[in-house]
Amino acid sequence: MGRPASDTRQKLIDTALELMWTNSYGTVSVDDICKAADVKKGSFYHFFPSKVDLSIAAMEQSHHELEETYDKIFSTAVPPIERFMRMADCVIALQAEVAEKYGHVCGCPCASLGSEMAGQEDGIRAKFEDLAHRKERYYENALRDMVGDGLLAPTTDVKVLAQEIYTYLLGQMMIARIQNDLAPLKRDLKRGLARLLGVVEPA
Repeated sequence: MGRPASDTRQKLIDTALELMWTNSYGTVSVDDICKAADVKKGSFYHFFPSKVDLSIAAMEQSHHELEETYDKIFSTAVPPIERFMRMADCVIALQAEVAEKYGHVCGCPCASLGSEMAGQEDGIRAKFEDLAHRKERYYENALRDMVGDGLLAPTTDVKVLAQEIYTYLLGQMMIARIQNDLAPLKRDLKRGLARLLGVVEPA
């Protein structure tokens, strides 16, 4: 008996996310995904019209896997500055775990896919922007709490600052992937976030 349709679809998403994260969109074919997922090619096209559609689903999956963690990190019960420091710890721990598993630094899966394909595929660009805005909302809420606590000036444009934080975070992960070295990320991520927030840099 074959696996349930929902399991087959999820297996394709999980496999695509892993392969594209650890390699690249261009080097991973539909055949590669089907083989790794142990799914027939006909089943692939039953669920996804194209590799682009599967990639978009994989990007959404990547965000979904982080949502529960981010909900805890950015809980209003946590002091707002501490939320950003905990986020940095989470990013570093995840990157270290993945690097240990695959033997190289992988960076952010959505940023890697977006930087490779957004100029060619509008759907991937739109999904990247959607996910970016969803993450930035976590930052915006924490920044508003900092304003409320008197830790940021009332005139602070929290939307712009949230975008700057997101861009900085992506840049740090991209450099770590390019250099295949987590040391700068571990050394600089919290310090850079502290500078952006205008607070004392952590030791």
